[in-house]
Amino acid sequence: MKKNLFYLFALICSMSLFTACSDDDEAPDYSKVIESEMAGNYKGTLTVTVEGTTMPSEPQKIKIEKAGPSAINLSLANFSFMGITIGDVELKNCVLSQNGNVYTFTGTQDLKVDALSCTINAKGTIANSAVKVDMDIDATVGGLKQSVKVVYEGTRLTGSESSEAKITDFNIDNALIVGKPIINEEAGTITFRVDEDAVDEDLVALVPTFKISDNATVEPASGVKQDFSKGKQVTYVVTAENGTERSYVVFVAGRTQTYDFESGWTTEGYIEEKGIEPYDVPESGWATSNVGVWFIRYTYQDVYNGGYPVLKTDNAKSGQVAVDLVTLDTKGKAGVDLGFFKIPAIPKVTSGSLFLGTFETDIQNTLNSTKFGNPYYKKPISIQFFYKYTPGNDYYLCVDPTKANEVTLDATKTDECSVTAVLYEVPYFETEDPNDPNNKEYDKRLTGANLYTATDQIVAIGTFTSGAQPDYKEVTLNLEYKKEYDSNKKYRFAVIFSSSKDGDKFSGAPGSTLTVDALTILSE
Repeated sequence: MKKNLFYLFALICSMSLFTACSDDDEAPDYSKVIESEMAGNYKGTLTVTVEGTTMPSEPQKIKIEKAGPSAINLSLANFSFMGITIGDVELKNCVLSQNGNVYTFTGTQDLKVDALSCTINAKGTIANSAVKVDMDIDATVGGLKQSVKVVYEGTRLTGSESSEAKITDFNIDNALIVGKPIINEEAGTITFRVDEDAVDEDLVALVPTFKISDNATVEPASGVKQDFSKGKQVTYVVTAENGTERSYVVFVAGRTQTYDFESGWTTEGYIEEKGIEPYDVPESGWATSNVGVWFIRYTYQDVYNGGYPVLKTDNAKSGQVAVDLVTLDTKGKAGVDLGFFKIPAIPKVTSGSLFLGTFETDIQNTLNSTKFGNPYYKKPISIQFFYKYTPGNDYYLCVDPTKANEVTLDATKTDECSVTAVLYEVPYFETEDPNDPNNKEYDKRLTGANLYTATDQIVAIGTFTSGAQPDYKEVTLNLEYKKEYDSNKKYRFAVIFSSSKDGDKFSGAPGSTLTVDALTILSE
């Protein structure tokens, strides 16, 4: 029945549904009433009944405009039914007649298109800022007769109504739900994780409760049981006070990967005879800027012989271990051009950096040393983490990163930390065969030199920056997809923490400290 109904509506609307309204050459002048009491936008509902069966009402907006001293135009933009968009339809030049404070209009149309023939009788009333339109349709589709009734009822908007249609908070009170559901406004999704031991029977009757924008409405309602088993999705439609709609698709996210930084640490770089202490190395695919600072200490002990930028700390949000990232004053020293070989400058400012990937020292271009991203075989949605941040006192600006030793003190700036999550495409995983001579040619890993500029490779990215944050705060960083995800392609995924957001330009405030803990990567 619905299929026939959709076919019927598509044909009717494509033939200009409302083109014949009643006409009255001697109609009185209602200009003032039209302009002051009728013209404007209306918010209401559309209800369709087919052969006595009434479908659920759908939200619908209409617009009424003055067409003449005694006539109006009534339009339904983006007319849709049951999620199917039909298009724009109109009642044009509809002449009004008055009975007390009620104004009426009518329209009739006969259509015969291919297998469809129908007679449409439309009549409407406007009174006290409310409009009602009734359409009786006697249709014959392929020899099958159908009686269709369409009713629209709406009220005139004042123009001061809110246009916000959001789900502002979402929860599911169930012991099997892990963490707080994630609202992704950009994508229009709400995802939540469940315990690994949860089975489909546990997901057939979950009860979401949520908050929405003031004066908005939502369907389905908060507190109603929903079935999320077997990958099922539930769509919530929020309607703002002015009729604006926003849809959210809610579903169980597939997989999570958690880094608590509690274990998997080793130490490297200890050289007793040169007085060089070891540095901390987090495992599980992580790399740090410690390697670069170790190289400075090893090569230029007369320039810098201080601590490392990435350290374990017991100042944790959960468990016993978190990670401190510290921006260092590595003093700075001009580079040397030997003609056949260039020794780069030693930076005045070196930020603490923790990232998924590897650090492979490139003495010719230090920014290329950070090889971001590890092979990834899922579609990441977001990351969650806890952080706190203390900016350093003196901010140094480096105008030319090729001269990283040359900085100026900028009293107008306060340092900020940054977090970036990025999924990007590569043609080849060079680690498949370390001895393959094509590794260099096919190495398309993003680095500190092109992380934000390689738009041909970046599939999804999310960035976060923050100033001072004295206490631990939880952050959900959603990825914005720039390209369609294709499971047949090769991807690398990186999460990059930095104690100075412009550290890749060798700018920042020594002493800036970013502490991070409890990172979770959420993927479909």
